[in-house]
Amino acid sequence: MLNKLPEHYFEVLKAPISGRQSPSSLGGNLILAIPLQWLIYYLTYSIASLYTKYPATEAIQKIHFVAIICLSILSLFFGIPAIYKRFEKLQYLVTILVSQLLFTFPGLFWALFTIGEGEQATADSLMMFTAIVLTTAVLLLGITIFRFLKLLKKGEYQEGSLRGQIRERFETNSYLPIAIVGGIGFVFIIQYFIRNFQIESLESATLIILPLLIFYTMILVLPEQLVILYCKFKFDGFNVFKSSIEPSKKVGI
Repeated sequence: MLNKLPEHYFEVLKAPISGRQSPSSLGGNLILAIPLQWLIYYLTYSIASLYTKYPATEAIQKIHFVAIICLSILSLFFGIPAIYKRFEKLQYLVTILVSQLLFTFPGLFWALFTIGEGEQATADSLMMFTAIVLTTAVLLLGITIFRFLKLLKKGEYQEGSLRGQIRERFETNSYLPIAIVGGIGFVFIIQYFIRNFQIESLESATLIILPLLIFYTMILVLPEQLVILYCKFKFDGFNVFKSSIEPSKKVGI
């Protein structure tokens, strides 16, 4: 579907690329993300998982450890100007992977491990809770992707004189399906949580609910990240350094 749409259909998504999502900004963010990833890793497995009953915690930790090592190397690599100026598209791909590993999965694991510390927690109840959370996330992701593609096809991400108002006008009215699924899913999650796990304090509830909210927020962000990545591979105009050097090549010819 996307391959049939011209570049100007994605024009609104191009704006952040020259600012907060420019290669230089992303390069700096990737460097800063390296110690932050290791800090979150340390806190997750030295605090949240210390007394948890969640199954296969050690296996999850090993996989997370290997993933952080790989992404730390890639983050350092694509944080170097000489590298990301030549491989801007790959830098954005690494940025997506880092942002998702940094905020999505650690938040989910933190919540699950914290729930697993409760007296009423069992391996079966924890796995059922995990299935509910992931099922809700898949539904939200599917609806968000469908909504995003529909808006793109209708041309509602084209450049306009008042881009911000255009985006707000079209997106506000189309959040209803996402809000309904997200609301129902979150209520179901809270009900299951209250019935099957003991909440010892408000602090414990906060350490569970807040990471889950971050997890779902990152799920909603993922479709736009993927579309921008597609545009970077499809259109030269979405690449800062590519679009800046192409004219000189043409002149040389």
